[in-house]
Amino acid sequence: MADLHFELVTPEKLVRSDEVHMVVVPGVEGDFGVMAGHAPFMTTLKDGSLQVFKTAGGQPETIKVSGGFAEVGDKGLTVLAESAEA
Repeated sequence: MADLHFELVTPEKLVRSDEVHMVVVPGVEGDFGVMAGHAPFMTTLKDGSLQVFKTAGGQPETIKVSGGFAEVGDKGLTVLAESAEA
């Protein structure tokens, strides 16, 4: 069930706003997965790839990101990246 609200934003535009199952994020202290109900926190991103899982067990969509921050809160996951490309 897709139940995590995910937004990916760059300085130029809103790249993606969607309901997904899980997102794996390249944090500076290591990659981490975010699903609905994840504890709130904020971290800095390292250059790498987001893996967006639309459904449980599905194949991930990969989006390359560089720089920025990720914030997990009550409204879901927001990734503020310096750049992003699918």
